[in-house]
Amino acid sequence: MNCLIIDDETHCIKTLTNLLGTNFPGIKVLATCLDSTKAYDLIQQLKPDFIFLDIEMPLLNGFDLLSKFDHLFFDVIFTTAYDTYAIKAIKLSALDYLLKPIGREDLATAIEKIKLKHNSISQTQLQLAAAVHGKQLPETIALPTADGLTFASVNDIVYCTADGSYTRMYLIDHSDILLSKTLGDLDELLSEYAFFRIHHSTLINLKRVKKYIRGDGGEVIMSNGATLQVARTRKTDFLNVFTRF
Repeated sequence: MNCLIIDDETHCIKTLTNLLGTNFPGIKVLATCLDSTKAYDLIQQLKPDFIFLDIEMPLLNGFDLLSKFDHLFFDVIFTTAYDTYAIKAIKLSALDYLLKPIGREDLATAIEKIKLKHNSISQTQLQLAAAVHGKQLPETIALPTADGLTFASVNDIVYCTADGSYTRMYLIDHSDILLSKTLGDLDELLSEYAFFRIHHSTLINLKRVKKYIRGDGGEVIMSNGATLQVARTRKTDFLNVFTRF
């Protein structure tokens, strides 16, 4: 597989190039690029299988660069430093990323995902990522499933339950989706959307709570009619959050 590395920091390019050369002989780095304004022509010229793309770059950031393409004929692994919104953007859009400083194990996981990937990145994913990165929370998020992606409105999500290493998401129309993410992943993704973990295996949309019934931990009745248990250890926090909400 052939790749390009696009990053405005020389030491980041050197580190990643060395990691690839030492540990992944099957990956060939066709070229590296420090100037994001020249990256579009380089990609068109070399036609890589995938690129490593820094998000925060001067003049043209990673999302701006990708928006120049009508169709993405290559896969993308975003690289980013410790930026909360950048990471949230990538996760909400179900895109691949590596957090700097990049480690061998994380790199191996990202490359393996690229090898197994069958669906190209959509413009919708990029728009969602750019919106969150611009500190705007979109109403729609990308949900990774076994056969691809489902795009859903956050307001349509009633609650989510753990299903092993997967998550079952229940929607307002009484349908459900099995997601290839853990409940912990969903909790992190939806933390800014008025969702609350009432139980280690249950995450609810506070906007979809119809009633709370007192008890040891208590119960909530959701807008789709589901009755869910509140863990005793989470009762106080839930009532405090719900009262403020």
